[in-house]
Amino acid sequence: MITIPNVRLRRWLQILIPFVCVPALVAVGATVLPEKQYLLVSFGVALLAVLLFITGFEQKRVGARRLVLVAVMTALCIVGRFIPFFKPITALSVIAALYLGPESGFFVGSVAALLSNFYFGQGPWTPFQMLAWGLIGLLAGYLAEPLKRRRWLLLAYGVAAGVAFSFLMDVWTVLWYAGRFEWQYYLSALAAAVPHTVLYAVSNFVFLWFLAKPMGEKLERIKVKYGV
Repeated sequence: MITIPNVRLRRWLQILIPFVCVPALVAVGATVLPEKQYLLVSFGVALLAVLLFITGFEQKRVGARRLVLVAVMTALCIVGRFIPFFKPITALSVIAALYLGPESGFFVGSVAALLSNFYFGQGPWTPFQMLAWGLIGLLAGYLAEPLKRRRWLLLAYGVAAGVAFSFLMDVWTVLWYAGRFEWQYYLSALAAAVPHTVLYAVSNFVFLWFLAKPMGEKLERIKVKYGV
């Protein structure tokens, strides 16, 4: 497992990758590159997610063990997308971030979107899904302490994450439909997506209500047992 020993470099990468590099790559893929290059953009986002994940640990042994847990959470996200209507991928990305770190949350959300779309269908929407789920997981990791202490706050975050996911995906809808961003199209897309937005928010609430505590307790025990 590769590590980045320079602390200052790790800190800069933890800021630049999710908030500058990935959004810029997704924006370029949506507005500049030909539409058929979406898979290249998706793999680029995945590589950046791996690099971000590497910045989250210092020791090779700890990083390898955390990678196993992150791989399991990613697999659960992929399987969960087969559940009709309700999708647990957001909730699982949040749980991974709370107990394994913000970089892990970004990795789980973004990579699960890419891998699961090999079944559900790849397209120019894939990089936007990777960015949305990745950022939701990342921010949950940054807010881990208050979210773990207050259940109502965690549930509220899940609802807000569902709304935010829909808002970001509708940016892609407008770019696909109009070829450029137009506010009138964006507001129309938001209005048309209200049923889906509500479903996203409710599903996040339900999955976090039932899964956050038991999965969190198991992850905490594994972390203590194996020194993750």
